[in-house]
Amino acid sequence: MTMTSGRFTETAMTNAMRKIAGDLHIPSDGARLLRLTNNAVFALPDVGLVIRVARSHGLHDRVHKLARLGAWFTDIDAPTIRLAHGHEQPFTVDGLLATIWTYVPTCLPEPTVHDLGHVLRQFHALGSPTFDLPAWDPIGDARRRIVDAEALNNSDRKVLLQWCDQLAPRVARLNAQAAGGLIHADAHIGNLLRESPDRVVLCDFDATCTGPWQVDLAAVAVGESRFGRTGAHAGLAAAYGYDITTDPDWPTFREARELKMVAAAVPLLASSPYVAEQFQIRLQSIINDGPDIRWTPFADLRQPEQREA
Repeated sequence: MTMTSGRFTETAMTNAMRKIAGDLHIPSDGARLLRLTNNAVFALPDVGLVIRVARSHGLHDRVHKLARLGAWFTDIDAPTIRLAHGHEQPFTVDGLLATIWTYVPTCLPEPTVHDLGHVLRQFHALGSPTFDLPAWDPIGDARRRIVDAEALNNSDRKVLLQWCDQLAPRVARLNAQAAGGLIHADAHIGNLLRESPDRVVLCDFDATCTGPWQVDLAAVAVGESRFGRTGAHAGLAAAYGYDITTDPDWPTFREARELKMVAAAVPLLASSPYVAEQFQIRLQSIINDGPDIRWTPFADLRQPEQREA
């Protein structure tokens, strides 16, 4: 089942969030929808919680991984957000899985790429948890989205799957060379939160896995190229101490990140004409070898955080 089903609409996700809140005996009247992509993420500031509902039946393993990671992060005092204490995780409602996290109120100044560089240094130094994590697999993730997407036309599906086939052996080589360390795998400023003036933490661990640490430096560099964020990459490189664009394998890291950024739109094609239009811009820029063609972040196409849930 894909997100074209009514089971994964905003209304359905909101109802699921309210059921979870009811089961927890907490009010949901002040809930705010923060994000509606592969997860529906709701903030409940009045009770200090965030409820994150997976919009898929095919990603249950990922949700269980999140729960285990969250518990481990607490045990080792990692520079991350925390699972909500006292709740068995993950939470099940109407066949959907959810995780519940501690809400981090807005604290200024907003996180910067310099904060990201320093936090990533700490994160990469954590080592690997005692339980198994999946290996970095941007190809597998993309293929799962592509194959199951009902709103994707056959021509675009063929192009995307051919891209995956071409990139797969290069990604496999990088994984074989890596030491198997912990990586966030979606490291950008949008996944940083400032807990206090002196502490910035990572969030959103859907993609967290083991693999080449350079993966975590690619998102900002590609984002600067595609979104025109001048200076972001230089700031991250200075803070972390490494310039990913000088890496011999930079072309592969870049292409893997761009595949993720294109494939991310596939499950949402039927739900938003703006996402569908942006998907075509991104895909055509790859097909036509246009590395300088600017993309628009999906978050800028819609502002759900301004609405009450």
